[in-house]
Amino acid sequence: MNLHNVEFLISAASPKDFPANRLPEIAFAGKSNVGKSSVINRILQRKNFARVGEKPGKTIHVNYFTIDKTCYFVDLPGYGYAKVSQKEKDRWSKLMEDYFAAQRIDLGILIVDSRHPPTNNDITMANWFLDSGCPFVVVANKLDKLKKSEIEPNLKTIQEDLNLPEKCPVIPFSAEKGTGREELLKIIMDAANP
Repeated sequence: MNLHNVEFLISAASPKDFPANRLPEIAFAGKSNVGKSSVINRILQRKNFARVGEKPGKTIHVNYFTIDKTCYFVDLPGYGYAKVSQKEKDRWSKLMEDYFAAQRIDLGILIVDSRHPPTNNDITMANWFLDSGCPFVVVANKLDKLKKSEIEPNLKTIQEDLNLPEKCPVIPFSAEKGTGREELLKIIMDAANP
């Protein structure tokens, strides 16, 4: 898979906008300020491919990117933090429910902040993946902001709070430094080439 052959496909505002052409879908989920776009940019080795916003809540639709015509990266709206109206939050929530109900995900990537215990929304998202049987990994981003002595205990807290089975990896990750990129990329490649 050539990670340089990437293009933005569509910003889906409703299920009718989801691509009819089925390719493996790698879905990125996480709270609004966790660095989803930065993680995607790091994987692709691009600076500003996925838009990184100063204010959380930039992703308001289900954004599809085609990777080398072999799979989709799907950037989902962030949850929990964005300062938007309740009506807009409800719209996002419905869009997310519709996306998950369509059972299109081949690999879920749940991005959490390695500095803090998972939020209730993180736990809800992990439970969705667990209940649906959809394969997923947890990316503990912002690793570069931790002291060495904090890494192991924080990863253990994430594993326990999200109630993850042994087979679900928690990848220590830094979008800033690139830590964890190779490990995550291998899992993505395996999902994209079943």
